Amino acid sequence: MGHWHSTRDLLARTGDDWALRTARSQVIACVDLDAENVRAWRQEEPHHPDALMLWARTLTEGVLTAGRRGTVPYDVVERARRACGNASQAYPADPVPWVCQLALTALDTDPMNPHRPHHWGRTQDPMLPRGPWQLLDQVHARHPEGSREAFLRMYQCLHARRYGALDFACWANQVAPEGSPVLPLVLHAYAALARERLGNGQIGNTLGFWQDSQVVYYTERARDHWFRKLSDPEAAPLTDLNHLAYALSATGLSGAAEVFEAIGPYATPAPWEGLSIGGDWIHDFHTARRGALRRWR
Repeated sequence: MGHWHSTRDLLARTGDDWALRTARSQVIACVDLDAENVRAWRQEEPHHPDALMLWARTLTEGVLTAGRRGTVPYDVVERARRACGNASQAYPADPVPWVCQLALTALDTDPMNPHRPHHWGRTQDPMLPRGPWQLLDQVHARHPEGSREAFLRMYQCLHARRYGALDFACWANQVAPEGSPVLPLVLHAYAALARERLGNGQIGNTLGFWQDSQVVYYTERARDHWFRKLSDPEAAPLTDLNHLAYALSATGLSGAAEVFEAIGPYATPAPWEGLSIGGDWIHDFHTARRGALRRWR
């Protein structure tokens, strides 16, 4: 922190590896929410494309963090959106500013008072919900291999609006190519649905939920078409690995042990914490892990 030269060099080394650039910039922005590092960088190099991108990233993460605590003033959201626009103009090929704009749509939840009309656009498939499809298209045009974060942000937007999030996640799973980082997103959606049903008392436990044929189908797809296609499973996003490990354990499908091996000691609260019946999610993780490894060996 405070050494912006190392930040600049780190981002420069990502080149046009958009997945790596997207991930690194998000981590840096989350650590530097006060923006001290990037502010110092912008003072020295105000027109550097990476400085402008990271400034947009930092403002976006700050707005989203504030949004989880309560209502964010519209002008604060607009400030972050303008920073995204400036970053995109400075480096048109970069998908990250568009990912940030997509992330900000999670705060645009009132269709009677939209921040932007295109946040509520329609797509060619009438079965899919209205949403910021134009922004997703902008990311895809720059990152055609599939931006994991862009699809996750789109899902979060629809989830915040409480309409169409699961439909979107299932559609994304179907259209994603082999090995795509988008494939596990549907497991996030099913975990959120199970957590919601637990919270409102619709179900007393999730045993029956994970035996549903559709849930089993998409869990198999995430295992076979994503995890088993990875050249380096240990480098996969930990939250995705943890969602897959949970889903495989809960459905009783094979393959959980290999996923736990890839996770190593790095359990993530999601999805375990929100789906814990007893309240001790770490215990639940270790119990599932021991069971999977015992069956494997």
